[in-house]
Amino acid sequence: MVKLTVVMPCYNEGTRIYRNIIEAVTQIEKFCDSFRIIVVNDGSSDETESEIKRAAAQDKRVAYISYTDNKGKGYAVRRGMLAAKSEYVAFLDADLELPPYLLEGFLKEAEGIGGKGYDIVIGSKMHPDSQVEYPFFRKVMSHGYYIFMKMLFGLRLKDTQTGIKLYRTDKIKPVMRLVKTSRFSFDIEILAIANKMGLTIKEMPVVVNFSRNKGDRSKIKLSSIYEMVRDSFRVKMYVSKLKI
Repeated sequence: MVKLTVVMPCYNEGTRIYRNIIEAVTQIEKFCDSFRIIVVNDGSSDETESEIKRAAAQDKRVAYISYTDNKGKGYAVRRGMLAAKSEYVAFLDADLELPPYLLEGFLKEAEGIGGKGYDIVIGSKMHPDSQVEYPFFRKVMSHGYYIFMKMLFGLRLKDTQTGIKLYRTDKIKPVMRLVKTSRFSFDIEILAIANKMGLTIKEMPVVVNFSRNKGDRSKIKLSSIYEMVRDSFRVKMYVSKLKI
């Protein structure tokens, strides 16, 4: 069995997805000799699909899932993770603002090397050992959402939204089959369901390098904030009714 599958959801990343896939392979092969990368093209309208195929043709450890309609990051992650056939499965944002080598430490924590093992290991920008360099607006967003999530769900986690997480595959697949959210609040839904199932969760420090140009508009818009808040309340109602 493959030890690790890394799911990389992407949408309109055609100018850099080939380079980032190859970089991910280069970093991961240094600490894991049995892995697979599944890149999920979430209905991109640019050259993303052809660039993913170019990377897959170069390295047999790269696979892909592609569909024509944009269904949201949560849907893309779920598709990739349910396709995983490995002992562990992770997901990683395709922009590589979070470097793939971080998964080495995540994997050790999950395996319990030197201590207790965990079912889920997540990156946290609010961990005291994290090295974070990203816009002030996103920092405010992260802190505000943490307070909101703690009040709503009572999870003892400081950061649920950072785009790098690792799971025991046999533990997370039953969770993923219950997840309904396709967009911004899928992270919190996964963790809320996992917590209700009694899965163990560990937060780890991350290194974040904001990669978009200063002149670019953030992907997070006011409409996205509204959607996150609205969906979070929906998740709360849904999870509270689950008979697990």
